[in-house]
Amino acid sequence: MSENIMRETPWDKRALGMETYELLEHSEKALQQSEALKGHFTIKVDPLDSKHLLQQYGFYYTDTLLVPVCTRSQFTTYEDDKLTLMKDVPREDIIAVSRGAYEHGRFHRDFRLDRSGADRRYDNWLGQLYDEGGVWGLAYDGELAGFFAYSGNQVLLQAFWPEYQGRGLSKYFWSKAVQILFDEGYEEVKTSISAANLAMVNLTASLGFKFKDAVDVYHKLNQ
Repeated sequence: MSENIMRETPWDKRALGMETYELLEHSEKALQQSEALKGHFTIKVDPLDSKHLLQQYGFYYTDTLLVPVCTRSQFTTYEDDKLTLMKDVPREDIIAVSRGAYEHGRFHRDFRLDRSGADRRYDNWLGQLYDEGGVWGLAYDGELAGFFAYSGNQVLLQAFWPEYQGRGLSKYFWSKAVQILFDEGYEEVKTSISAANLAMVNLTASLGFKFKDAVDVYHKLNQ
């Protein structure tokens, strides 16, 4: 296997219980290499690229990812005195909030994968971020409402308990958390969201994020 055109993804392998790979270029050579291996494959391509070869080699569409980016000068803040950030929330409480929160994720939308494997993938990822100190608990009126996970200047995961959803709180929590990242010295904060997640598209736009890039994600499963 050529590292230049394909790489193993051990973080996905642990969650899905099979060999997993990411194709690093959209070429027939890379697609041909995927034919010789068993397992699950991911490739990210320009939305304007022809998808003919992908379909020919058994790849199927799962998602379009957007990359919202915000600079300090573009950022719009919202305040609510009942909202606070907590650093010392127990790991199991954070993981519990995460369960069932990623229906827009590409692994949950992949009809050929068992949902439990997709859940494990997010649990593992969140646990790693927690161990690295990159998770804040989000409290409303002193009670844990959700979490905000990041690495450097990139927001990676966030979720709320169901009883705190649909109440317009997200923009206040995001505002507080993103402002802290700016205060730590970052001039730019970015994230990645599914184009199908309209709530997140609208949320990031309301905070001043601009959409910088987009990629189509295709999967393939060789059994």
